[in-house]
Amino acid sequence: MGWKKIENLHANGVRVAEALTALGVSGEIVETLESSPTAARAAEQLDIEIGQVCNSLVFNADGEPLLILASGGHKVDTDRVAAEIGVASIHRPDADFVRLHTGQPIGGVAPVGHPTPLRTIVDTALANWDVVWAAGGHPHYVFPTSFDELVRITGGQTLDVG
Repeated sequence: MGWKKIENLHANGVRVAEALTALGVSGEIVETLESSPTAARAAEQLDIEIGQVCNSLVFNADGEPLLILASGGHKVDTDRVAAEIGVASIHRPDADFVRLHTGQPIGGVAPVGHPTPLRTIVDTALANWDVVWAAGGHPHYVFPTSFDELVRITGGQTLDVG
């Protein structure tokens, strides 16, 4: 596999690990050996199906942050999601917006561990897998979880986002 246990977590990973522990999550953050700029690359490193990759995508929804936890097998239909959640528009923001609202860099945004909780959508396609892998606050950090656990720890709304 293309990952290893971490000896010294980056500060972002520490915040995420502490949030996960406080929320009763048993999965531990591990480090991928290479960056995973795409869900396909992450799946290859973790030796999993692409649908098991939980992409943490931050959007600007009428000026407010919206975190969509999407299956790596889905492209988010922003018009559909906007209509479902009652906002005029959803678009991808710049890296500064993402870091401001999550404290984490694009490519490493975790479902939790943000300065304040984010409105969150959890893609129902993630329910097709017993185990999914989500980012851990750093571009090389991931942890195993499940659809039900993601909904519980984020207070997220479930929605087919594809």
